[in-house]
Amino acid sequence: MGRLFGTDGVRGIANESLDCDLAFKLGQAGAYVLTSQSKKPRILIGRDTRISGDMLEAALVAGICSVGAEAELVGVMPTPAIAYLTRHYQADAGIVISASHNSMEYNGIKFLDKDGFKLSDEIESKIESIILDDIEQIKLPTGVDVGRTVSVKKAAKDYTEFLLSTAECRYDGLKVVLDCANGAAYDIAPKIFAELGASVSSFYIQPDGSNINEHCGSTHPERLMQIVKETGADVGFAFDGDADRVLAIDEHGVLVDGDKIMAVCAISMRNKNKLKNNTLVATVMSNLGLFIALNEVGIKVEQAAVGDRYVIERMKEGGHVLGGEQSGHIVFLEHNTTGDGILTAIQLLDVMAQTSEKLSELTSVVKTYPQVLVNAKVDEQKKHTYMQDEIIKNEIERIEKMFHGEGRVLIRPSGTEPLVRVMIEAKDKAVIKKEAEQLAELIEKRLK
Repeated sequence: MGRLFGTDGVRGIANESLDCDLAFKLGQAGAYVLTSQSKKPRILIGRDTRISGDMLEAALVAGICSVGAEAELVGVMPTPAIAYLTRHYQADAGIVISASHNSMEYNGIKFLDKDGFKLSDEIESKIESIILDDIEQIKLPTGVDVGRTVSVKKAAKDYTEFLLSTAECRYDGLKVVLDCANGAAYDIAPKIFAELGASVSSFYIQPDGSNINEHCGSTHPERLMQIVKETGADVGFAFDGDADRVLAIDEHGVLVDGDKIMAVCAISMRNKNKLKNNTLVATVMSNLGLFIALNEVGIKVEQAAVGDRYVIERMKEGGHVLGGEQSGHIVFLEHNTTGDGILTAIQLLDVMAQTSEKLSELTSVVKTYPQVLVNAKVDEQKKHTYMQDEIIKNEIERIEKMFHGEGRVLIRPSGTEPLVRVMIEAKDKAVIKKEAEQLAELIEKRLK
């Protein structure tokens, strides 16, 4: 975590910790760092539906133009659309103004390089240093060299055509319900699935600037679960505010998380010889049931740290094409460079249409193991030292041996609080609850 950048760009309450002054400086420093090799730099900018998007876009664009770069505005557009269109239009960089799944008072600014990938820690650190430490004096152009703003009219059309091109079949006869979170997918998603032949019912498609993610979307799928069950739909999809993640609902109204979506897609891709290295990249927080299910069918699972950027790093390092998180942020690297909720829904519908199986049948391959999470309050200076304590280390080993390969212990220090998070998975919830509480108590005593 940097001084300004978190795991997903710069985020905060709009007009408070993320104000126009910071947005201007991010635009200026970001454009300076990312376009230094281009004579006539172009930066593509999209945003979600938050009311603060207009304000931050204006400040960001002013910073970009002040260093001589051209700001190409696409308006309200999913984050993965900017990743794709940055490559498609051969822009020098892309920027998304969005706070993803957060409530409307938050907003964020996240940068993408010319290939559509999130920035490395090194580049983010350089941008931070220019803003916070004034390590370089940015020369500001004058006259005809000042940047200008361009409105890109065909962005939605081009992104729609890209998504349609990834579908392997039509979905005639499938009844699909969408929850677009009053966010960036509100217009594009319903059109995509209707174009592919599905019978589509769409909800939360009336953004007013203040209702993004409000009791809807991937963080609040409860209403969608009811609608799917009540209407007899085949499947439901709940997107988040910037549509880079999605959760599914099966025909019984049961939530299908990212782990199960990845399992279904991994098996399908393996069967088509499309799963490179026969490997899926998940995070350490994916359910044990995912690892066991794929191991049983001969698919390897590599683990990355929590955060889609770390999943993508591991995928690029290993030459893998499928990876993601339990939260529904899933990356199909042969199609796009970031999680793409609409693309993920298309891939899942392809499997349903091609196999003629219900979603509940496809996902039955993964038996979700109970998880218990307990926080241990510790000294801030000691929270990363738990594995240096022999007593804690021995207790963790004892618990894992007790499960005989059908359970695990995961310890994660909090990035923002003086806490160590203890997560245990196994078949018996009563047992893991007791063990997690006792281990957390031990960690508190040893690291107080």
